[in-house]
Amino acid sequence: MQADYTYHYLHNGVRLIFMPTGKFKTITMGLFLHQELSPELAALNALLPSVLEQGSRLYPDYLTLQRQLENLYGADIGTDIIKSGERHILAFTMETAHDKFLGENGRLLHDGMSILGSVVGDPLVIDGAFREDYVRQEKNQLIKDIRAMLNDKISYALERCLSLMCAEENFGVYKLGRIEDYDKVDAKGLYSYYRALFARNPIDLYVIGDLEQKQVLEAAEKVFSFSRNGEQRNLHDTDIMRPVDQVRFHEEEMSISQSKLVLGYRTYTGYQDPLYCAMLVYSGILGGFPHSKLFMNVREDAGLAYYIHSRLEKHKGLMVIAAGINYDERDRAREIIDRQLEDIVAGRVSDAELDNTKRGLLNQLRSKQDSPSQLISFHLDSSIGGKTYTIEELTAGIEAVGRKDLKAVAERITLDTVYILRPVKGGSN
Repeated sequence: MQADYTYHYLHNGVRLIFMPTGKFKTITMGLFLHQELSPELAALNALLPSVLEQGSRLYPDYLTLQRQLENLYGADIGTDIIKSGERHILAFTMETAHDKFLGENGRLLHDGMSILGSVVGDPLVIDGAFREDYVRQEKNQLIKDIRAMLNDKISYALERCLSLMCAEENFGVYKLGRIEDYDKVDAKGLYSYYRALFARNPIDLYVIGDLEQKQVLEAAEKVFSFSRNGEQRNLHDTDIMRPVDQVRFHEEEMSISQSKLVLGYRTYTGYQDPLYCAMLVYSGILGGFPHSKLFMNVREDAGLAYYIHSRLEKHKGLMVIAAGINYDERDRAREIIDRQLEDIVAGRVSDAELDNTKRGLLNQLRSKQDSPSQLISFHLDSSIGGKTYTIEELTAGIEAVGRKDLKAVAERITLDTVYILRPVKGGSN
């Protein structure tokens, strides 16, 4: 299935992306506000979606909002903050049942969109500020979320490696920002930032469902009628071409029983690159599946890793290899990991590794067609990456990848940072 996207700009510059399809029994909407990732603004960006969800002018508290959602047959609204490349994206989603199964004659599209529009564009404001208790409550929750990352040592090690690797780049900023920055945020300042952000930054509104284009356009123009002043900002592209002068090594101690090894690489292959599909296959062969080289050779054959995998940050052009190891075996683990990268450069990739990886990637692509939220996320990548792929184009690109393409991307990959989170010296491993 190829999603038949249509594009429209509302009178205030909001870009509407409509995907008509009869495959789903729901209507799914998503509004995404794009901002540049930066250390000074990260806490503000993270805070805004959760504060807006707590109450709008029409639905001034969470209970009132939930009752209205129940009136729409259990519709669901959600908010999030997304870090993708060097973009920081405020996300608002809404899913409702479809009218045609309930005899509502178009009401659910309009009413569901109205709730989304109320939360995003018509917030609860008192004396030129958000409600102080809502801001304080969400600040405390986000600070707890930042501190809670320490409890997930795998995620912590990965985030720590990337922050050290990109310490002089905006990508090094954690998506929830810094704890100390929340102390500086007050209800009035946050509302002032909200107004400036919504006035000029790019906004994408997605609607997917078995709907007519005319009814979607009419509803969107009516609901998302908030004023936006000035020309829309052009955000900077993500920088993926940082040179590596020398490999950096970092070790930290923590009260843990198992060391975490994270290797950060520059791939110099971004979302728009002609070799992007080859990069997907490369990472899959290296460490994306149970049949991959890292899993089979480091974990299964050598028994050196409790877990091991590779993953891409496609918009920043980064790759990380993460493994749980015994600290005393770190050098041997590194040696075998390095050998897997060298094998791909040398063309030592079996037919089974290549075919199974392609099949795994294609299954992942097909699964995106079964979820409206996944289809929206797939297309949102084009807004961030600056290139629109269809699932069919990516499928053909992956199928066409050969060993020559793998060698081309493999030769670009450069180790940047080695990070180890290890047990406290003298403790158990």
